[in-house]
Amino acid sequence: MDVPRVLLNGPARRAGPPDPGRVRRQDALLAAGLALVDAGVALAVPVADGRQLTPLGWALLLCAHVPLIWRRSAPLGSFLVLIAFVLPYHAMDFHHSAPLAASLFGLFTVAVSGRPRRTVLVGACVVGLMLAVKFSAGMAEGTDALRISGWVVVVLLLGVYVRVHRQYLASVVERAERAERTREEEARRRVAEERLRVARDLHDLLAHSITLVGVQTSVAAHVLNADPERLDRAAVAAALDDIADTCRAARGELRATLEVLRAPADDARGALPGVDGIPELVEAARTSGVSVRCDLEAVVVPAAVGAAVYRIVQEALTNAVRHGGAGLSVWVALRAASGAVEVSVVDDGVGGVDADADAAAVPGFGLVGMRERARSVGGVVEAGPRAAGGFEVRATLPLTSRGSAPDPAAQSPQGLNKPGPAPGVEVSEPAQALGEGTR
Repeated sequence: MDVPRVLLNGPARRAGPPDPGRVRRQDALLAAGLALVDAGVALAVPVADGRQLTPLGWALLLCAHVPLIWRRSAPLGSFLVLIAFVLPYHAMDFHHSAPLAASLFGLFTVAVSGRPRRTVLVGACVVGLMLAVKFSAGMAEGTDALRISGWVVVVLLLGVYVRVHRQYLASVVERAERAERTREEEARRRVAEERLRVARDLHDLLAHSITLVGVQTSVAAHVLNADPERLDRAAVAAALDDIADTCRAARGELRATLEVLRAPADDARGALPGVDGIPELVEAARTSGVSVRCDLEAVVVPAAVGAAVYRIVQEALTNAVRHGGAGLSVWVALRAASGAVEVSVVDDGVGGVDADADAAAVPGFGLVGMRERARSVGGVVEAGPRAAGGFEVRATLPLTSRGSAPDPAAQSPQGLNKPGPAPGVEVSEPAQALGEGTR
């Protein structure tokens, strides 16, 4: 429903509880104005029925307007006090048309502020009492009372209409404000999700590249310090070339990630690396002295699933290189299952033995990021140490449907005790110093 802008920007949106003092002053001015009107009627209109006002009649007429000062704080009570002054006024047969404005406005206030049932009861009592008194005085008086009763009914109906219209406007404003709050909450949620996605992408990219650069730099430093008299310049050049290649690859991927973040939401996932980029991750890990074996089955996956597979393998290899220690071997497998794709990264390093101690010392975001990526495409990640030593990461991602995956924290690490076929290889001594940090 279209809501007029004035309802959203005007007093209906800004106003809090009304100021009681200001309300009382407004009602006092209204009561004074009605008193002047009724006094003018008493002076200007000829007396068709009843008699001229005496000082007592003027006192009753003016006092009948005083309860209107409290018409909004106590509408029914003020009307009953008004009736308490008007009844003896009419009983003494004073100018019957004079207090008409105050009486009708009191009825209008009762109809506006109360429920329809109360309005009907009050109107029935007023009309019934008036007709009973007038018909007891004669048929002519009763006929005139019927005419006045029509005005009473009209005033009551007008009050009910105003009350219903106010409730309608209040409901419209409330729905509009609720819709605005919903839009704001949705915008905040999207911003939070986007910040999380940016943080996850930068973590996956920078952690992987920085880890490889650190390992390759350690290899170069070890070659320089091992035997300065017989410096293997070719090995140093190769290590430095690996560092330069890793930096260039990281710069290119960072540029691609920033382009993805600037691109429209519909194109964001399509530009991310997919399963075809896993061999490059494997080659980059091998440059750090790790033995990596692959069993990659040709699988066609959606862009979002491919990006999740790529990042999970990237983070798992980064953790393996960082925590695996010397003589590390890694086995990477990718295969199609029934309506899903399964990926596993298994290492035989020492990270699985002391991962809990490391995690207690320095909290990390690698496993959290992997689980979030899997959950974003409706998949699940199981990760944990193997009984035979090392660490295993296993992910199952659906190929077609996307939904909320079970909470990874509630998943038991099934299948993590299967040793992976990875032959041991010798690596340089600096690789032994990579057990710092946490997964």
